[in-house]
Amino acid sequence: MQPFVGVTEKALEVSELLDLIKKLKYEESYYFLRWTHKVSGIQDHPPTKDDFESPMTEGQMFNHQFELRWKRKTKGRYEVLLLTIAGKHKDFIPLKERDKEKQASWRIEPNNPEKFPSYAYPAYGYRPDETRFPKGFDYPKTLDIRLHEDNKKQPKLAQRYFIDAETSAVQFVALTLEVD
Repeated sequence: MQPFVGVTEKALEVSELLDLIKKLKYEESYYFLRWTHKVSGIQDHPPTKDDFESPMTEGQMFNHQFELRWKRKTKGRYEVLLLTIAGKHKDFIPLKERDKEKQASWRIEPNNPEKFPSYAYPAYGYRPDETRFPKGFDYPKTLDIRLHEDNKKQPKLAQRYFIDAETSAVQFVALTLEVD
């Protein structure tokens, strides 16, 4: 396990971002998309070009290895951030390298594989009657959001903290999956 936080060298066009999402997709990957007027809820299918037409302001893809985040920078271009426990990725440069600072070293919490084998803390989904989302909040049936009995066969919603090793400050809280 090697924590890595990286960014793409330049903002990506929608087609480049969709190619990157397709390239990084695992069997059990989930997506969360945001527009100025709505959110997608968590879904088990990747975004399409049509999803970016509104335009989408930001989104994320997550699985047990990483979380990929994108945020609209200019019309049709998105800044992309990768938070992973799988080490450096060739399509990304370390976060601080882009700013010409020394490269940051990262650690994650939890980091106790005996207690947390997926290196992830439990996360809980919103109840269907949560008033924070007046139109409701959707989850795929393939994801255990921990509101009911444990379903050992489904991946469980989880979170992982990326901590700057120099300052000990939590810089990112990443969505992830707890898998058996």
